[in-house]
Amino acid sequence: MITMSPAAAEKIRTMADQHGVSEQGVRVMVVGGGCSGLTYDMDFESEAKDGDQVFESDGVKVYIDPMSFAYLAGTNIDYVETFSFSGFHFNNPNAQKSCGCGSSFTV
Repeated sequence: MITMSPAAAEKIRTMADQHGVSEQGVRVMVVGGGCSGLTYDMDFESEAKDGDQVFESDGVKVYIDPMSFAYLAGTNIDYVETFSFSGFHFNNPNAQKSCGCGSSFTV
């Protein structure tokens, strides 16, 4: 299962409203790249694709393809705003190492 903090869910709803896609959920993906080998990606999505895991967390529908779910199971997505960083933060129990900026990881 994937969970989302209230702050992350609120940020996604705000962004969806700004882009005129408030009825859509969010697709969470793991893609190759970054300094640690894998990186997180998110985009708006209107419906599940074959094989997707589908969750609802704090009112936001979350779609995850099978390959990404293998890396993301148990992850909590948060949204953080500090003086030095603003963005989504993935608390991923499967990540053994992540880069300094936190946007890529290895398993």
